[in-house]
Amino acid sequence: MKTINITIVGLGQIGASIGLALAENTEMFERVGHDLDLRIAKQAQKIGAVDRVAANLPSAARKADIVLLCLPIDQIKETIELIAEDLREDVVVMDTGPVKEVVAAWASELFPEKRHYVGLTPVINPAYLHGLDSGIQAAHADLFRGGLMAIVSSPRSPSEAIKLAADLTRLLGADPFFADPMEIDSLMAATHTLPQLMAAALLNATIDQPGWREGRKVAGRAYAEVTSPIAYFSQPKTLGKSATLNRESVTRAIDSVIATLQRLRNDIDVDDSSSLENRLERARKGRELWWAQRQAADWAAEEMPDVGAPAGGSEFFGRLFGIRSRKKPKPEDE
Repeated sequence: MKTINITIVGLGQIGASIGLALAENTEMFERVGHDLDLRIAKQAQKIGAVDRVAANLPSAARKADIVLLCLPIDQIKETIELIAEDLREDVVVMDTGPVKEVVAAWASELFPEKRHYVGLTPVINPAYLHGLDSGIQAAHADLFRGGLMAIVSSPRSPSEAIKLAADLTRLLGADPFFADPMEIDSLMAATHTLPQLMAAALLNATIDQPGWREGRKVAGRAYAEVTSPIAYFSQPKTLGKSATLNRESVTRAIDSVIATLQRLRNDIDVDDSSSLENRLERARKGRELWWAQRQAADWAAEEMPDVGAPAGGSEFFGRLFGIRSRKKPKPEDE
């Protein structure tokens, strides 16, 4: 069996964790790593996340069967532009960014024919939801175990490329589910981008106030937890790009929060304790239910169709090289 060359571009938490998760399958893969920061790339190699480091990205892309773009959204388009002409025929390029519709459009515009795009949106292992580390320091081989992976394809993506993404997802320990780009963008706006924007809003509403000189001394756990997303998730440029590239979904999510805050404000303003307590209790119970469900992570079996387990041993990923031909030959023709 030919070894599959998988080039991982971006070796932060997601990219390095993918490499670590594939470490048990080195007979199937050659894991090539690239990062703008060569020190991080070398660290990824040292911890066993990649087999070798490639300093020249176009050269690495030229040899790749799979290219994984584990990059901030503000770096994805320029990276696609850099490697597009070097991609070999039938390569599958996947990304793990939080916005899919625009990335699919970039791939459609910039990729030559017979270069295929599939988007991945990872949902991490609930054991790491409260982790404070970021970047390669937060990489774990089981980061995706027990989680889900949204698989988003473009109209140009052949079924073999989509199945390849599903097989890779299962190899990482996650369950695949298939989503429309607009649908996953809407979900990510509400659950990924909005919490970071709300943290920024709270900080900007408090740190510039005259009372902050004293307020900073008494701000405690609630303030620390609510504002933490702005510190641990994205750089300002990246967060801003995530919001503007997904503006329709993000502005809709912001409008929903504003309306909810306005209702809370009205209850407080008119001293409607009963209504206020009902809203707060509903939120508390909703959070408890979500947390229990997220820890159990059993909704995939209940709601998602079975896409079939990947083949094992030397047959696994063999279909990668059959993307050109969608028809499987009959036994008598072989």
